Amino acid sequence: MGRDIDETWIEEAVERYRRIEALHAEFEKTARTVEVTVRSADDLVEVRVTADGTIRDVRIDGPLHNRTSESVAKAVKDAVTAAADAAAWAREKLHKEYFADYRKLS
Repeated sequence: MGRDIDETWIEEAVERYRRIEALHAEFEKTARTVEVTVRSADDLVEVRVTADGTIRDVRIDGPLHNRTSESVAKAVKDAVTAAADAAAWAREKLHKEYFADYRKLS
């Protein structure tokens, strides 16, 4: 009582897997190039980050002589936190664009 192997189904499954793998590689490559820029609430710090979370640039705009080290540190922390959130948002948006045709398994 052996089971027949549906070779066509296996070939289609392998091809689907290869398409998803190629799409995932393209998604990861794109995530490294898509950039988002955020600023601290006081506009002192600007952070440019990619969708994969890599910080590309940090800029401090404006004079620092009237600021305490604590206020500068807070502005940097706020901007970096916002950059991490923006990177996650950009990655999620890209993911939806790339994988819209695929349903989750869970």
